[in-house]
Amino acid sequence: MTNSNSFTSHFVELRSRLLKSIIFIFVIFIISYIFAEQIYNFLVEPYANAVKDDDNSRRLIFTALHETFIAYLKVAFFAAIFFGSPVLLIQIYKFIAPGLYKNEKKALLPYLIFTPILFLFGGLLVYYLIMPLAIKFFLSFESIGTNTSLPIQLEAKVNEYLSLIMRLIFAFGISFQLPILLNLLAKIGVVNSTYLKKTRRYVIVIIFTAAAILTPPDPITQIGLAIPLLLLYELSILTVKFTEKKDKVVEDA
Repeated sequence: MTNSNSFTSHFVELRSRLLKSIIFIFVIFIISYIFAEQIYNFLVEPYANAVKDDDNSRRLIFTALHETFIAYLKVAFFAAIFFGSPVLLIQIYKFIAPGLYKNEKKALLPYLIFTPILFLFGGLLVYYLIMPLAIKFFLSFESIGTNTSLPIQLEAKVNEYLSLIMRLIFAFGISFQLPILLNLLAKIGVVNSTYLKKTRRYVIVIIFTAAAILTPPDPITQIGLAIPLLLLYELSILTVKFTEKKDKVVEDA
């Protein structure tokens, strides 16, 4: 009977915390939709900066009556998830924290802090480096028409551009959680620094495969995702090794 009551109370608390997170994300969604045009202008800025010195008159077009409305909904949902994720993580931490020892809470806190920071770094990399380079790469395939051929010129659609940049931001942000994942696995004894070193060659293949799947079929975005992931993997080996030495010192003491 006690176990049943305990399970019920935990389930109620979990439902309460998830509900709070959903309400917060919904509120952010409403606010984001009100400022959807400003968020849209922010997301379009990499494209605008990449083509500002172009001789051609550039624009983003929509070919369906509802396309811009749907694009604004996507923008608002993107912002809601982006800004609401830290609150969701905090609620999850508060749910599991009572069942943890003091040292376990202390060990988990850095992961909670660095998760949104690494996601933000991934998003900033897309916004300030990957997207401008990718746009210039795609624009290089344009051609001026001749007497015997028609010109090839980009007429980017609002919905397609926004879907691309939001997809890349999420792909890079989630991929940048690699050090968090590997350090957590090391913490619970699933992997160690020696194992990570031995499997490096296989991880390189997996990383480039994942980059090819998560990004458009162009070398700029694929290499732009793969190289940071390789660096983060090497960083993970160092942090796991440091943690192992620290834990050994504590055990010896």
